[in-house]
Amino acid sequence: MKYLKKWIMLQVDLDSFHARGAVYAFALKMTFRAVILAFLLNIVALPMFYWIGLTSMPVAEAILLSVAFSWLFGGAISGALAYVMGQVIRDLSLSRAEFRRLSRTDTLSGLLNRRAFAEALENAGTSASLAIFDLDRFKMINDSHGHSAGDEVIKTVSRAITTVFQAPHTVARLGGEEFGVIIQNSTSDNRLMQVEILRQVVEQQVMTVNGAALRTTISAGVAEFCPGRGADEVYSLADRALYLAKALGRNRVVHEREIPERMSQTRPATDLSPATDAA
Repeated sequence: MKYLKKWIMLQVDLDSFHARGAVYAFALKMTFRAVILAFLLNIVALPMFYWIGLTSMPVAEAILLSVAFSWLFGGAISGALAYVMGQVIRDLSLSRAEFRRLSRTDTLSGLLNRRAFAEALENAGTSASLAIFDLDRFKMINDSHGHSAGDEVIKTVSRAITTVFQAPHTVARLGGEEFGVIIQNSTSDNRLMQVEILRQVVEQQVMTVNGAALRTTISAGVAEFCPGRGADEVYSLADRALYLAKALGRNRVVHEREIPERMSQTRPATDLSPATDAA
């Protein structure tokens, strides 16, 4: 039984069971194999039964009869069982796919979560930029208008990000008011321009929440993926650029290459180590 279970599992690829056609194909395949197995067992068993006197029917006739019964009864029964089993496997497949999607999705924004984004960072390639966004003074919105208003702002900004950064770019909410985007293809300057476009889009948006008109802005830090630079280093550089954007007054985009130059524009005590901002 253990070997039979293992053999059946080898025939099942859960990712291919999303379509109903896969269930019919699985049932047909399992039915055919069950009938062939039953036929082979009959060929082995019938001569033995005839030899020990358990049947008086000639072996040739018995084999022909067994073929008919194998397809008629065995095929029908095994086909029905295989179809039911296929439906169960399909339900499990869909449930697993949904669980996988939910485990990688931020429920409020509908974007990828930090876990899924971390996986994407490891596979970003070298022709890409990482942008980390932070909503400016988001805590003031929550304190002044309530967390429900803050949630609506998160949703609105999320829609703006996905409008500017469609596939093949990867967009995620990293937690709280922080977002991340892996910007693919094009040139470094063009990718940076897209981040600036998003900043302008968010700046110009007016959101009406519970009768109150709300506006927000974003600060962003951008760093480049390049050969020999790991995902952690890219993230750290983008985070430092974001911190500098906050220190320079918010509502701006800072690229990693600007860090040395921009440092002179901040107060001497500025520390570029990632730190928690008051938003």
